[in-house]
Amino acid sequence: MRLLLASLALGLCTAPAAFAAGPDPGVTVGGQGVAAPGGKIRYVAVGGRRATTTLVVIRARDGSIVRSATYGGAYGVPAVTFDGARGGVSSDGSTLVLADIRTGNGEYPLKRHSSFAVVDAKSLRLRARVELPGHYTFDALSPDGSRLYLIQHVSAQTLTHYVVRAYDLVHRSLLPGRIADKSQRGWVMNGMPLTRTTSAGGRWVYTFYDNPGGYPFVHALDTVRGVAHCIGVPWKGSENNLWKLRMSVRDGGRTLSLHWRSGRPYLAIGVGTWRISYPRRAGAASPSGFRWWIVGAALAVVAAAAAGVLGRRWIAARGPLCLRRA
Repeated sequence: MRLLLASLALGLCTAPAAFAAGPDPGVTVGGQGVAAPGGKIRYVAVGGRRATTTLVVIRARDGSIVRSATYGGAYGVPAVTFDGARGGVSSDGSTLVLADIRTGNGEYPLKRHSSFAVVDAKSLRLRARVELPGHYTFDALSPDGSRLYLIQHVSAQTLTHYVVRAYDLVHRSLLPGRIADKSQRGWVMNGMPLTRTTSAGGRWVYTFYDNPGGYPFVHALDTVRGVAHCIGVPWKGSENNLWKLRMSVRDGGRTLSLHWRSGRPYLAIGVGTWRISYPRRAGAASPSGFRWWIVGAALAVVAAAAAGVLGRRWIAARGPLCLRRA
């Protein structure tokens, strides 16, 4: 037991290894892993000998090892965006999904076969293995861990083109069709995930994508109903600056804020309406471009002039005012 703990500690101290195939953010072995809801513990995957993986639960407060389990196969914690965010844990804390780290089992850079390990996040018992033909990567989990959402890449020539799929973890089956915005049937899912945020409770997952040759967009995924909305983000200038944007949920979940890393807002999206609004700056013109302050100033001048004329007429009729002592 001491030897096991020592080897795990040594593995945790090494630099994290990232494995990526194609346009995916990849899979991480070692490092900080992924936090459980509440942030009190973290799950870290450590590579072992002979294609095994040890999952280690670490107490965030002091870094001590709480428990561990070893599985056959080479797995890691899935990354979900290129800003370093990691996923794999359901928001109710019941389920953890690990992704395989194999990168060269098909026509490069796509894989011919994809594998996921579904783990009970409390006991670390291996519930199931999801084996799928083709190139799939982890995207999200429903709050109760019953449905797994995957990114499927289908073209080695157009690596940024993808579709979103759903896998039923209860009945262990890949659901037919794709998860797409039915109100925009012509929308082609194309881009790389740059940053992400989720709603309280984990139902909505918002991912910001670049889109070479087009507008970047926010992919809003309802992980309970299995529906999605795509919101195009007007953009001018270099796409390199897109990497500096971050997202957060505001106003009790009613507003999705897209802002710079400094916190300065770029735009806001109304959740449900999906309408875009821009922040008002001091001294800025109204959205119509009309400068209403000019009208206000003109009205003030007219009012002052009118008051002066009326005052002169009153004095001419009544005589000058006299102040009397009480």
